[in-house]
Amino acid sequence: MTATSLEVDRTPSATHAVSDAPGRSAGVVRRWLRDGHTPWERPALLSLLVVTAVGYLWNLGAIGWGNEFYAASVQAGTRSWKALLFGSLDAGNAITVDKPPASIWVMALSGRIFGFNAWSMLVPQALMGVAAVALLYFAVRRTNGPSAGLLAGIVLAVTPVAALMFRYNNPDALLVLLLVVACYCVVRALDSEATTRTATTWVALAGVALGFAFLTKLMQALIVLPAIALVLLVALPGGFWTRLRTSLVGIASLVVSAGWYVALVSLWPAGSRPYIGGSTSNSLMELALGYNGAGRVFGGDGNPTRGSGQNGSGFGPGPGGPGFGPGSGGGPGAGLGSGGGPGSGGGPGGHMMFGGDPGIGRLFTDSIGGEITWVLPAALIALIAGFWCTRRAPRTDPSRSALLLWGGIMLISGLVFSFMKGIMHPYYTVAMAPAMAATLAIGAVELWSRREKLPARLTLAAMLIATGVWSFFLLGRTDGWLPWLRWVLLVASILVGLALLSTSTSTTSRRAMSARSATAVAIAAVVVGLVGPAAFTVATIGNSHQGGMRASGPERHDDNENEGEGGGWHREPQKPPSAQMVALLRATDGRWAAATVGSHASAPLQLGSGMPIMAVGGFSGRDESPTFAAFQGYVRDGQIGYFIEEPDHHDDQGKGARNEGNGGPGGWGRRQSESVKQIKAWVEKNHTPTMIDGAKVYDLRHG
Repeated sequence: MTATSLEVDRTPSATHAVSDAPGRSAGVVRRWLRDGHTPWERPALLSLLVVTAVGYLWNLGAIGWGNEFYAASVQAGTRSWKALLFGSLDAGNAITVDKPPASIWVMALSGRIFGFNAWSMLVPQALMGVAAVALLYFAVRRTNGPSAGLLAGIVLAVTPVAALMFRYNNPDALLVLLLVVACYCVVRALDSEATTRTATTWVALAGVALGFAFLTKLMQALIVLPAIALVLLVALPGGFWTRLRTSLVGIASLVVSAGWYVALVSLWPAGSRPYIGGSTSNSLMELALGYNGAGRVFGGDGNPTRGSGQNGSGFGPGPGGPGFGPGSGGGPGAGLGSGGGPGSGGGPGGHMMFGGDPGIGRLFTDSIGGEITWVLPAALIALIAGFWCTRRAPRTDPSRSALLLWGGIMLISGLVFSFMKGIMHPYYTVAMAPAMAATLAIGAVELWSRREKLPARLTLAAMLIATGVWSFFLLGRTDGWLPWLRWVLLVASILVGLALLSTSTSTTSRRAMSARSATAVAIAAVVVGLVGPAAFTVATIGNSHQGGMRASGPERHDDNENEGEGGGWHREPQKPPSAQMVALLRATDGRWAAATVGSHASAPLQLGSGMPIMAVGGFSGRDESPTFAAFQGYVRDGQIGYFIEEPDHHDDQGKGARNEGNGGPGGWGRRQSESVKQIKAWVEKNHTPTMIDGAKVYDLRHG
């Protein structure tokens, strides 16, 4: 690689100018393998993809079932086609997960082909990560050349939250891949040599990708829509009305590709399909617009809202009211983790699990900063500098269009994640990782191509030093883990930043030497800038991530682990059922071997026994499913073998409470539905329990 090869190359061979329609683009990879215009490009990309694949696939078996909530749904999909179609939690089809099932489809189909196990479930997720890195490379390469594409791919691959979620079974892996697919299609449509018909086809394909992203994680998929709409209306070739019509085609394809499934669920008789988990009216649209839509942004609709840390409420209103965090509900230490003392929601646990208080600085807090923000300051500088560099470019300039697309997605996503008042898990930020990586790469290469000017070199140096300083603070939050690394990075970033100031090519007589030295400085800058997140990513890969809430980085084994301080905080999964419990469940022959409250109790039983377990009340026990009358009918018809009441897990310090309560210890600090309370009371009144694994087991087959 030479310094001149790092320039922005917009020749047809560099960008694969697209006059061909999507139907004739199947050979793009073959053409690239055959016609790569730089000798380093092919081995560099292949090396990146191989290293990414090895890293994301490394020791996947240690992840186990990952998030047991989704693992149980995947297992159900391997046993029942109806469960696969709807994303049911169990093969008996009592209730679905609280998301659409697109990601479940991928993992469950893999399980049907290769047999259901942790590897068949997680390997597709890891391969999605490799595909996202590759596709991001090709998207950025088309507008800014191979150096920018390679840098974007590297940044995405080493972003800690990406390594976390591409090795996990949450829907976010498929979401990110589909968002990158959509953006790649938009980049193809923006090509100045594309005909109107070709551009329209690519925009339609982008809409299809966004539609299936909606079927993966509902409204989160549409956060990218404003940026995509803006870049299409501003930078698409042709007149304004042509650009508007093309954009409307994309909207229509999005609606159709997502709407078919919404219509199917709406038209399917409710009595013959599972209840839509997370909804209050058994409606997928209500789930999309409420709990997983406006509720996530503004709070409410089943989403916890930030409390004041008083009156024993970690999140949400008043004593005994719905909360979701330490000390919620007014009882001592109800909820998850420690709220800074009994009944107090103001401690670190309440803030860590949901990323801290809403505000402009949320992304830089302890719980989110190490996930996504290692190069975010540099990316913001790169965005501003990139727009300045292209301020006089034509309307359809590829580089400025790319900055509008990727930079717009980065800014909008960052603002939404910063200010949303509902549930905000730190790992949600993985959705902005590709945009951040692309923005950084595009801005950096634009500046590098202008490095004969002092302002460009100063900006590059500022980007690197800002990254080094911020990495210094992020690494300082992990006490005892590689304490020397932060100092090395701080000093190295300053030294290499100063070296960047000497990479000018303005003097012709010095050009050959400058090219050689500039190559070394550029490589050193990339290495120094990415060592911090890469180290966190390696630590993430080395950890066994199990349970519902995970964070990247090194594990923390100290007194504050349950409080969510530092990297690697998690909620441990339930222990697998004993041989006695498994034998009991496998001896049943009904529709459900057992029923229990909430998925945190049902999923381990189902995964351990291979038998369908009804999660009464859905994920947390707050859903009105099944109704009390329906449950009685199931028992009367012999469709449920046992009711299992898990023990409360809490102590006087308010730590580790897990089971659902009503303002007291347990669950996730969320109030149980009336149906759940009626079912529990009826079972306790009419059946006698036996104790297995510390749980009360009621035989519903006998009164």
